[in-house]
Amino acid sequence: MIDIIDVPKDVYPVGRLDYDSEGLLVLTSDGSINNRLLNPSHAHAREYWVQVDGAISKEALNKLQHGVDITIDGKKYHTRPCTATLFASAPEVPERDPPIRFRKSIPAPWIKMILTEGKNRQVRKMTAAVGFPTLRLIRFRIEGCALNGLQPGEMRLFKKEELCHLLFPKQKGSL
Repeated sequence: MIDIIDVPKDVYPVGRLDYDSEGLLVLTSDGSINNRLLNPSHAHAREYWVQVDGAISKEALNKLQHGVDITIDGKKYHTRPCTATLFASAPEVPERDPPIRFRKSIPAPWIKMILTEGKNRQVRKMTAAVGFPTLRLIRFRIEGCALNGLQPGEMRLFKKEELCHLLFPKQKGSL
């Protein structure tokens, strides 16, 4: 990672974003933060802004909310319930380079999905399962830690206490 961004050698990303995804990535050298965020039993809210291919229906959004069948490591998996809502208008996001494909006759609306689990390529698999493949995927927040105007490549430094307050709001005290 240090060949992509300038951080100390002991700093690692918590979780992952695949090559075609964008957005919030928490970097830390603190093992307790890393373990707490990656442990599935803690079910942290992760908010994604997803641009899909086609005019997504209320029925498809309802299916996403109740969970859909996807494949994880070659096995059928039913996703946990989540929040899935249509943006009234496209959110203000930085231009993507390279841009997504554009087809004048096919809508590409944005939906907001809030999940409490993080399987490999889960959001992409979920939207495809309901017939609306993902065109663009941005992780906007993890619990209370959000992009809030950060541009691609920008970083914000947090003190451990401040980051813990944002990521683990229900936990009193330190890790």
